[in-house]
Amino acid sequence: MNYPLKQATSRRRFLQVSATGLTAGLYPRGRIHAAPANGKLQHACIGVGGIGNYDRKRLTTHPKLEVVAICDVDHRNLAEAAKDYPAARTYADWRELLATEGDRIDSVNVSVPDHMHAAITMTALRAGKHVYCQKPLCHNVAEVRAVTHAAKESGVVTQLGTQGASEMGDRMAVHLLKQGVIGKVKKVYLCSNRPGAIESYRLKGPRPAKGEMPPDDLDWDLWIGAAPLRPYAPAIYHPVTWRAWQDFGTGWSGDMGCHIFDSVWKGLGLAAPKTVVARVQQSWKDDPERRADMWPQSDHITWTFPGNEMTEGDELVLEWHDGNFFSPQEVRQIIERDDFPTEGSLVLGTEGALLLPQGEKPELLPSKKFKDHPRPELPPRDHYHHYIDACLDGEKTESYFAQTGPMTEAILLGTVAIRTPDVPLQWNSARMEISNYPEAEKYLRRTYRSGWQVAGL
Repeated sequence: MNYPLKQATSRRRFLQVSATGLTAGLYPRGRIHAAPANGKLQHACIGVGGIGNYDRKRLTTHPKLEVVAICDVDHRNLAEAAKDYPAARTYADWRELLATEGDRIDSVNVSVPDHMHAAITMTALRAGKHVYCQKPLCHNVAEVRAVTHAAKESGVVTQLGTQGASEMGDRMAVHLLKQGVIGKVKKVYLCSNRPGAIESYRLKGPRPAKGEMPPDDLDWDLWIGAAPLRPYAPAIYHPVTWRAWQDFGTGWSGDMGCHIFDSVWKGLGLAAPKTVVARVQQSWKDDPERRADMWPQSDHITWTFPGNEMTEGDELVLEWHDGNFFSPQEVRQIIERDDFPTEGSLVLGTEGALLLPQGEKPELLPSKKFKDHPRPELPPRDHYHHYIDACLDGEKTESYFAQTGPMTEAILLGTVAIRTPDVPLQWNSARMEISNYPEAEKYLRRTYRSGWQVAGL
């Protein structure tokens, strides 16, 4: 089996494809593929290591999905995945995959570092492919806005990788919030103080002054993709610690925010925030080199959303705490547990509260008051299978981009606030402007590396 690995090899192959005119199909919007004659969704996995390894294995538990192509910039990941799909065609460059495969594929999953989500997803959408993309949907606000619009325009099936959104606990929480069981909502607290969260961002910089030659089994130029070119350094970026760097990741709130926001966003029918402000760890704030390159290890972000018929007032304040910032003690005392959940949401209402620990079922508080309140009977749902069924049957998924895109915008607006700490940012969503602090607008978007521009972004 042939694995295109090194920069020269993969680029030569891609240029050969370009010369034949196959790349023209990457950018104009393609047709939406109907189910093939054999009744199986013809699927390509883009990114097969790390979370991509998990995604591909979960997707292939559905009997009506067939993996026909796989792609990864790391030969080791590609070789391991190829053992499971010996008939699948292999690629190092996702652009080559999409150009070559054309109508032979119906669907892709995008399971790569955050900085490449938008470029791959946008190209696939414009080619008429169904897309399952890992969270967060994109690396910055402008990308999210563009991809969300493209998803609406394309008419294809989409699903964000917020697996918990399909689980019983999250769906039950959405149902209870929509019912108004806890009355009018007064405030919301979200947290992710998972043990190891700070350790996962243990790098304290600065960036290595001098890089090394990448290993032969890693195409570093393809890994960097649209981001600024940085020299390779072992154990700094690939395969996991890229999340700590602003070039490639979106910090802890970007990583976990889509999971924890989801039920609150849907249950309360939230729209774009009016303001956002962030407090960060002092050591990061005082270090110019770290601030220029890395994400802090602890954040406290506060959004003010416009109120609606479900809220007590004209505005709703939502607070996020992670790392060594914790929800206030008076809030933590509301729960009827020995310890506040390390991850989850707490929604305070005029008639009670709803606590949703991440991965568990919601608790109505005080429990004595709500002990007899009926819980909805919901059918079980698999997030991955739901996506595949929707591709084949046309139903709407749990986390389709038109719904999760605006939520991701709000979350990534929080990362803009992190980079301008202590400044309350006034957000004009319609104009996509920060009206009171234009200096922060440079963080809403980025300039792609030469040669990596993608139509629509």
